[in-house]
Amino acid sequence: MSILKGLKILDFSTLLPGPFATMMLADMGADIIKIESPDREDFLKHINPKDGDVSATFAHLNRSKRSLALNLKLEESKEIIYKLIQDYDIVIEQFRPGVMDKLGIGYDRLKEINSKIIFCSITGYGQTGPLQHKAGHDINYLSIAGIPSYSFRKKQVPVPSGIQVADIAGGSMPAVIGILAAVYNRDKTGVGQHIDISLTDVSFSLNAMYGPGYLVGNEEPTEESLLLNGGSFYDYYETSDHRYISVGSLEPKFQEMLCELIGDKSLLTLSGSKRQKDQQTFKELLVQTFKQKTFDEWLNILGDKFDGCVEPVLSFSEAVNHPQIKAREMVISVPNQKGGSQNQIAFPIKFSNNLPEYRFSGVQTGEHSMEIMKEIGFQSETIQLFTQKGVFGTNKNKVIPL
Repeated sequence: MSILKGLKILDFSTLLPGPFATMMLADMGADIIKIESPDREDFLKHINPKDGDVSATFAHLNRSKRSLALNLKLEESKEIIYKLIQDYDIVIEQFRPGVMDKLGIGYDRLKEINSKIIFCSITGYGQTGPLQHKAGHDINYLSIAGIPSYSFRKKQVPVPSGIQVADIAGGSMPAVIGILAAVYNRDKTGVGQHIDISLTDVSFSLNAMYGPGYLVGNEEPTEESLLLNGGSFYDYYETSDHRYISVGSLEPKFQEMLCELIGDKSLLTLSGSKRQKDQQTFKELLVQTFKQKTFDEWLNILGDKFDGCVEPVLSFSEAVNHPQIKAREMVISVPNQKGGSQNQIAFPIKFSNNLPEYRFSGVQTGEHSMEIMKEIGFQSETIQLFTQKGVFGTNKNKVIPL
């Protein structure tokens, strides 16, 4: 049995933070109904490449979730939500503060129907504060949190991250943690609650390594000045064919292995020095050394047994085929609605007694609307009336503008 079997969640989110969170919950066995606007579809549904009717990204993020299309501006849609909330007592939403209240399906209203409801709101800046109603994206939240200010090279501009740190680390992951903590608390107390997730708040908390130094000692973290941001030999090094090797050999035993790797154990006095000048001298030696050989030559030298925290910087296609990724079964095949399958990134947590559940890849808007309506007790005549009123939508495939 899946570890979260029995949890029932209504997902009102789009794009990345909420969908990634509910994907993880679905992988652990939670029953997710994705409430989608029939007239303003999720932007991610239409980005390339596509696999069938939806993008590969959307199909991945929304696997195992049933889709119910609802025009939330209609009273009949509220009636459906009120009926669902009696059984689906966890809600995750990603609107700006106050939108769910205006729609008549905010926390206070739903709590009147089901006092045990757990209601998780994911927003860029949180439910309070001067920026609470302001728009933003991953790059903006990281900026407000101060992270890019010391995460770039001297005399260069900050570089956008290749992954969405604020969205996933700042939104998705704490949402999962918060929901499961609230479920645990509800099981003990019988009381639900509203969870306020701010991507900026959590991003700010990621300054855990160097933020305390400023708060206690007024030491401002700056670019290429710290142990882990390029101020030491902990860094990336270019090979002769313009590939890169990562070096993280911070501990003395790993420094010794690194010095042996580059052919001079006496360099340990430089690598272990706390003087900035010595660090830069050792770093320059590493720069020169790694440029003497190609990427593949370094791979042959490192082999499978070198254990000194030196690894190649791989492309995604290389990572997919890396023996470690394969051994951990991090790429899986997920069924689609047309009888085929799609390769997707696997659920990353391994439980000894429970396996993840991959029921189907993400589907088109409203794929399960009729099924869900019948499941919660609506008769055919009522469903037909709702359909005529446009509850399930009239204008398909209209994309949400960014």
